[in-house]
Amino acid sequence: MLLALDTSSPQVSVALARDADVLDEAASEQTMKHGEQLAPMVAALLERTGTDRGELTAIAAGVGPGPFTGLRVGLVTARTLGHVLGIPVYGVCSLDVLAAEAVLTGDVAEDFVVATDARRREVYWARYGPRAERLTDPAVDRPLDVDWAGPVVGEGASLYPATFPLGLAPERPSAGWLARLVAEERATLLEPEPMYLRRPDAVAPGKPKSVS
Repeated sequence: MLLALDTSSPQVSVALARDADVLDEAASEQTMKHGEQLAPMVAALLERTGTDRGELTAIAAGVGPGPFTGLRVGLVTARTLGHVLGIPVYGVCSLDVLAAEAVLTGDVAEDFVVATDARRREVYWARYGPRAERLTDPAVDRPLDVDWAGPVVGEGASLYPATFPLGLAPERPSAGWLARLVAEERATLLEPEPMYLRRPDAVAPGKPKSVS
């Protein structure tokens, strides 16, 4: 049994799969409350499916790119569960999950870009080929600095339609698709470490200045 979760977007997404069969999945209705919602959503998912934590054999987690707080909540939870249960934890780039869903559902069949909300009027993005193969490393830029006029998958297109007029679904990563990709060995597996493309807003205070 594979537990999948993604906290790289404003929503929390969780899913449970047996092999490539997704038994149940859910996305939070409220946004920007990852810490309050993730653990209860996982518990509710296991309860709905009648699954004991001891039946889990692996955990898959979206590693972003995404905001610092959301990624930290998801990956700390995934690593903690993996350690307690003694099972492997796999990381997957969240942009790759969006790209694979778009291709496998037939929404796109040519080169395209995945762009998600990075706040500060920027997007996280990468370019993909028609088989969902990633052609560029994930980056963070202003929408106007992304030199692309073709199809765009992800929330970035709906946030910046003037720059990305050819927006396509899906908008946010799905834990259900994350589970399918890992189970079917379609995903590039990474260490479960957050993919931060810039420093967090909150930083430790520097050394106090001496008083002359």
